[in-house]
Amino acid sequence: HSHYSLLDGASPIERLVGRTVELGMNALAITDHGNLHGAVEFYTAAKAAGINPIIGYEAYIAPGSRFQKDAGCQKDSSYHLTLLARDRTGFDNLLQLATKAYLEGFYFKPRIDRELLEQHAEGLICLSGCLSSEFSRALIGTSREQRESLAQARDIVGWFRKLFGDRYFIEIQDNGLDVQRQITDVALELAREMGVPPVATCDCHYVNREDAEAQDILLCVNTGRFRNDTSRMRMDSSEFYLKSPAEMHAAFEGLDRSTITAAVARSQEIADSVSIDLDLGKRHFPGFDVPGGRTASEELRRLCLEGLRERYAATPKRWVDGAIGGDLHADVMDRLDRELGVIDTLGFASYFLIVWDFVRHARECGIPAAARGSGVGALVAYSLYLSHVCPLEYDLLFERFLDINRREAPDIDIDFCKERRGEVIDYVKKKYGAANVAQIGTFGTLAARAAIRDVGRALGMPVPRVDQIVALVPDQLGISLEEATAPGSQLAAACEADQEVQELVDLAGRIEGLARNVGTHAAAVVIADRPLVEYVPLCRVTGKEEVITQWAMGDVERAGLMKMDFLGLRYLTEIGRAHV
Repeated sequence: HSHYSLLDGASPIERLVGRTVELGMNALAITDHGNLHGAVEFYTAAKAAGINPIIGYEAYIAPGSRFQKDAGCQKDSSYHLTLLARDRTGFDNLLQLATKAYLEGFYFKPRIDRELLEQHAEGLICLSGCLSSEFSRALIGTSREQRESLAQARDIVGWFRKLFGDRYFIEIQDNGLDVQRQITDVALELAREMGVPPVATCDCHYVNREDAEAQDILLCVNTGRFRNDTSRMRMDSSEFYLKSPAEMHAAFEGLDRSTITAAVARSQEIADSVSIDLDLGKRHFPGFDVPGGRTASEELRRLCLEGLRERYAATPKRWVDGAIGGDLHADVMDRLDRELGVIDTLGFASYFLIVWDFVRHARECGIPAAARGSGVGALVAYSLYLSHVCPLEYDLLFERFLDINRREAPDIDIDFCKERRGEVIDYVKKKYGAANVAQIGTFGTLAARAAIRDVGRALGMPVPRVDQIVALVPDQLGISLEEATAPGSQLAAACEADQEVQELVDLAGRIEGLARNVGTHAAAVVIADRPLVEYVPLCRVTGKEEVITQWAMGDVERAGLMKMDFLGLRYLTEIGRAHV
């Protein structure tokens, strides 16, 4: 589990990958709880480090139908199940499962069901799961004489083996918990009886053993309980870290060593069977329907010329010999030809037509709109009424916005009236299909002050005392606790003088930067040529209806999707009112 198992996993992906390399392992699987938030970040980091990325998903699976939402408590509403993508087809099926779990099956947690598994099993490897799996729960507390529980476990194994065939494995784990040891012997007996190979895995929630305390604090933050609460949720051991091959072979004390050796080796066999190519960077931009049989480039030129003639209708110097309505001046045409040449070479004519279209719709509906940023330096943007500043008049550079030597997509940020921004997004959804458009997700992280507050609450410290400590963090944007505790700082002095403050700041520093929650980006919207679920997992923020991506903006762009910024600004709302 990476830190994208929100407030449960305490492992930054970079540290997980780095530790894997240190331990001499050639593959690593990520299986966050109910989401694929870290998939692209993990894939990119693992590839860069030379290890095989195994993209997985610890699914929540409903006991019955995902549409049945009447369980009395969270524990009864779902089981855990480990799914790994063996190839690109498997990854595509993970996208479908992770999305439908949120959009269709959410109840306490995002849930799939057996029906969805039957529809999306191809390319997936299935492990029976951890202690919270359906299989393990059937075995907990059983003995060989308890035939009913064993019969239930056999039925579970039978169903999954029938669906996944030789891609189904019975998962055994040893994180130092007595209950794990209780069921492992029975699990191995069933594996032998039913001919299903066992695989030994490590339930990893933090990178190193010494991170256990910080992860425990995260659980307190997650559940809103104090650390000294004896009845709260806790891991009950400090062995949920990334273990070395030697440590895995030494685990499962008291069991047949040849069986354990084979089960540990099987994790390598599974890893060797996995090969995923995400083909990042391949663009999946929507096309733009051009009327009259013209190409996108031809239509863009036509609209630009039409717009410039309107823009310069009262500016004689932009016309040959100052004759308004005649031929546009060479300075104008040379600049336009140069910009359109770059746009055509990079293949972005349709991009500009898409932006032009929704800005045109906004203008026709009386919704104030204006571009910001480097896009204002483009004469094309001025001609299409995306921006309202003439780049020739103010000597603005097009190359700051788009350059032939930079292959990344253009990024035109458009501001809209805050109250009517949603109307423009609705128009885009209607034009390109609601399934092809979504807002982009973002992650709230534990910044320095937030980390101190959360840890202080978990430690049971009085709020005024925590506020005093937070006030010692310099008022500097993006400051880290390492910077805030530099020698000579007020916070460093407080740590030195008070052991309680030292512990608070130390624990806060160990969870600083981890993801805390999911939200909706203030402006970013993604538009694709096909349903987004074919490229990116989707979800909803709890309590809201809008669909957002499970990936943050950078990962969405790396996946080759078109990102637009629709920012709602209050000042444009006031301008709109002033014009009424």
